[in-house]
Amino acid sequence: MIGRIAGVILHRAPDHVLIDVRGVGYIVHVNERTAAALPPVGQAAALYTELLVREDLLQLFGFSSLLEKEWHRLLTSVQGIGAKVSLAILGTLGPEGLGRAIALGDWAAVRKSPGVGPKLAQRVVLELKDKAPGIIAMGGVLTVDAGAGGGVEVATGPGIEPAPAAAATPAAPPAVT
Repeated sequence: MIGRIAGVILHRAPDHVLIDVRGVGYIVHVNERTAAALPPVGQAAALYTELLVREDLLQLFGFSSLLEKEWHRLLTSVQGIGAKVSLAILGTLGPEGLGRAIALGDWAAVRKSPGVGPKLAQRVVLELKDKAPGIIAMGGVLTVDAGAGGGVEVATGPGIEPAPAAAATPAAPPAVT
C-alpha cells in the first residue's frame, strides 16, 4: 500500500497534516508528538504511513519513524485498539516509552493515554509482552560520534549496558587528511 509519503506541508492541525505530493493533497492523521516535530507549513516533510482501508473509508496514518509505525501495527493487533487509540498511546508515551511500559508491565503508563481505560491498558501490556521484544530491539540504534575520541553511543535496551556494547564495537579507521 502506501508506506511512505514525502511532499510539502500545506496545512497543519494537532491531529492531521495535509501534504501536497506533486499536486495531490493527502490528509495524513498523526499524533500530537509527530505533528509538533514536523516542519512549518510550506516546508518539505516525509512520514512513514499506514493505510487503513474500510468499505466506506480510506485513511492514512503517519509516523515519524519506522519504529513508531511498527508499534502502531502491533498495537492495532490488540482487541479494542483501533488506529486512533494507537495514535493516542504513541502520542502520550512515544515508541521508547511504550516499549519501556510493556517491558516493565507498567499498564498504568499506558492508562494515561486518552481513550484507554484500565482493562484496555492491562490487555495491551499482557498481549504485547511476548510480541514486543523484536520491536523493542529495533529501538537500539548504533551511531558513531565524529567528535573527540570517535566514541560510540548506544541506545540501550533491557539488559544492555553502554560500556560492553562500545567495547564490542570495532574502532573506526583513522581519518585520512
